[in-house]
Amino acid sequence: MSKYKIKAKATVLYLPFFFAANSETTTNKKENTMSYKNCKIYSDGSNYIAIPSENFPRGKKPSKSPRKEQLHKAEFETAYKASQALPRKERKQYITEQLKSEFNSPEQAKQYVEKNLERKKTNAIKRRVRLFRKVHLQEWNYFVTFTYDGNKLDENTFEKKLMNTLKHLVSRKGWKYIGVWERSPEKQRLHFHGIFYIPEMIGELKAVTDYDTVSHRKQTTYQNTHFLNRFGRNDFKSLMPYDIDRSVRYILKYIEKSGDRLCYGGKLPTYVKGHILDDDVLCPYGVADRKLLLFDDFTCIDNDGVVRGKASPKVIAQMPKTN
Repeated sequence: MSKYKIKAKATVLYLPFFFAANSETTTNKKENTMSYKNCKIYSDGSNYIAIPSENFPRGKKPSKSPRKEQLHKAEFETAYKASQALPRKERKQYITEQLKSEFNSPEQAKQYVEKNLERKKTNAIKRRVRLFRKVHLQEWNYFVTFTYDGNKLDENTFEKKLMNTLKHLVSRKGWKYIGVWERSPEKQRLHFHGIFYIPEMIGELKAVTDYDTVSHRKQTTYQNTHFLNRFGRNDFKSLMPYDIDRSVRYILKYIEKSGDRLCYGGKLPTYVKGHILDDDVLCPYGVADRKLLLFDDFTCIDNDGVVRGKASPKVIAQMPKTN
């Protein structure tokens, strides 16, 4: 008889807080110590990686900046947005020129601009990392583009109505999306790109063949009748797993250039929460080995010590999540 009392309910095992067992360990009377508690676990697209809570203690919240610093930052953000079409070197010169009057000397203004450009760069990297962690934890099945018919809507109405429609589809039909507003290079016409998870389609998808003025050849697109009637032209492309990273990079390309924010819809957590067994760790990972590279079939144990099973999309979906 096993040394530990195991209570089974369906396929879920209830274990003591510091130990977990599966069929193999129960048979061989082998103990697996839960060496890493309350971890955040994410996928990089190929592997699962755990972040032990003790290796990344939470620091104090930064205090609120003085009002003068807030005003300088607001001026910087305005100049940064206005200069997004300029090459990098000219952009820096433009922002410095705009902020020069706010400082005692041109050198102070230059240093302030350099510091904040570095901040922007760091924040962009963090957003990119966080975005891919969100993406790899979800399921996606469409890359969608929405444009508008000028006979039906103007630009402002299109943006408001589309966001409101997507909001309802998220709450009523379980849709999820990550997207961005963009303007076409030549006509500067507003449109929306995004990756979507659509468990229940509304309207119908109909194949439409027309002439693409960019590639100068015929193309076939799949347009949704619901959005076609209410907004205008749209394109729903099925996504395969190998298409997802490429689609996200396409979205990020515009965001990193413009500095605009992504649009999110639905519950899109970044991490799985749970405990990690010592035997499920392949090796330490990352800067100063503070993270853990996990085996593909690591045991999923939630924060209550409940064993959900071996890692799989179905089991991961049952685990608690966090940002």
